[in-house]
Amino acid sequence: MTATGELISVHPEELTFQFELEKQSYCDLKVANKTEHHVAFKVKTTSPKKYFVRPNSGVIQPWDSSVIRVTLQAQREYPPDMECKDKFLLQSVIVPPQTEIDELQQDTFNRESGKTIEERKLRVVYISPQAALGNVEDEAVTGFKQSPENSSMHSSSGFDDNQGLQRLKDERDTLVRQTQQLQQELEMLKRKRNRKSDIGFSFKFVFFAGLIGIMVGFLLNLSLSSPST
Repeated sequence: MTATGELISVHPEELTFQFELEKQSYCDLKVANKTEHHVAFKVKTTSPKKYFVRPNSGVIQPWDSSVIRVTLQAQREYPPDMECKDKFLLQSVIVPPQTEIDELQQDTFNRESGKTIEERKLRVVYISPQAALGNVEDEAVTGFKQSPENSSMHSSSGFDDNQGLQRLKDERDTLVRQTQQLQQELEMLKRKRNRKSDIGFSFKFVFFAGLIGIMVGFLLNLSLSSPST
């Protein structure tokens, strides 16, 4: 859950470290500026030798955010019952616009300066590697296991996809059939045109042949009917 305040929000609300002997562990904090002002922050801890904080201070622009990485140094022994009493304090205060971290005054986070300092306490939690592994496995199972509703949704989605694919295939087959039909009609038109051309040629040939025959007959008749000298 994200903590809320007047100036900043912090996520997560507590620092969780996977505790393992002779190994470092880290936790990231996201600090977000919730105002239209420039806000400076500073991180303090009750055990500065155990933790490495970067950056331990900074200036966040309006509506912007910053990530703070807190590193737990390698430890040589386990704490009793894996409980940690360490605490962190995150302070924040409004600063003038365009203020850089190097320009912060020494009394910036001093309540006696009369400024309004917002403070947020963060507890520390240690978990064993086995517990961390169990959390990862639970998340993996949750991520891959589908509820009946999700399963039905996926099945319905697959059914819709199959229907869409079949519809595309049917449309493709219809277009192919229409194309083939058009090609057949085109061939028929070509054959009809050729036949008409042949008929026209035959008619013209008969006409001219008949005309020539008439003319020849007329000339023969004329020559036979003329008197001889």
